[in-house]
Amino acid sequence: MFTGIIETTGEIKRAAGKGSSTTIEISCGGDFSVAVSDSVSVDGVCLTAVEVKKDGKIFALDVSHETLSKTTLGGKRPGDKVNLERAMRADGRFGGHIVTGHADGTGIVSSAIKRGDFIDVSIKTGAKILKYVVKKGSIAVDGVSLTVNEKSGDCFGVTLIPYTLENTTFFRLKPGSAVNLEVDMIARYVHEFAKNTGGNREIDGEFLERHGFK
Repeated sequence: MFTGIIETTGEIKRAAGKGSSTTIEISCGGDFSVAVSDSVSVDGVCLTAVEVKKDGKIFALDVSHETLSKTTLGGKRPGDKVNLERAMRADGRFGGHIVTGHADGTGIVSSAIKRGDFIDVSIKTGAKILKYVVKKGSIAVDGVSLTVNEKSGDCFGVTLIPYTLENTTFFRLKPGSAVNLEVDMIARYVHEFAKNTGGNREIDGEFLERHGFK
């Protein structure tokens, strides 16, 4: 389990195909280090370290065909930056929200408007994800825990604060950028519970918001 509070960013050093999967090698700095078998969130995707070098500062992870096809990792190339977070310690602070690293899909940045030191970002995605999105609820974007400010049509909006821009890869976001999305786990379970106990009635984010799930 992760929190969506990014620890550092890393750089992809190598991406090599291996059958239907790919092995990516990432370098990281600072106090961030990884051991073999550690779970690591890479741009919001939970992966397992299979090899480490240089005291954990360079590590390799295997990425399955399923993950490559449903996230942005399939398009990563050497030199690309990624957000990194290790699995949460049992005695650690919980500063974001519950993030599993099981991305629900992707979205495309439709606009990124600078307002002083902040940036308002609008992200376009499909109904499969939007039905779980609630205004003032949480969502993980490339592994970063963010609050939904608005929801309109096929888009939702978030605001990036200066600290987030300085400590994640988001300073590179621009219209057309693809991002990984993971909806709030609580919203997902409430949605499924209500659907399965209410005659299979489909509900969406507006329903959750009206009934106090914010």
